[in-house]
Amino acid sequence: MSRCSMKFFYTYVLLCADNKHYIGYTDNVVRRLKEHQEGVTASTKPRRPVTLIYYEACRSKTAAMERERYFKTGFGRGFLKKRLSE
Repeated sequence: MSRCSMKFFYTYVLLCADNKHYIGYTDNVVRRLKEHQEGVTASTKPRRPVTLIYYEACRSKTAAMERERYFKTGFGRGFLKKRLSE
């Protein structure tokens, strides 16, 4: 029996210290969260600490990028607000 070696990409949402969200995508959520927490990422460095509050797995980088763009729209923010309140 062979193992599936499919690579996933992730769209994620961080809650920053300024009580605003940061939305991004990555191929490694653990590594990327650590980078945000350590101040490696300029856009979140002054907004630390950050907390991972949501993520989704996608089968391709393109799909993760499209999902990130959607989350940054009014409809996407509405989806996240509803999803995070559940």
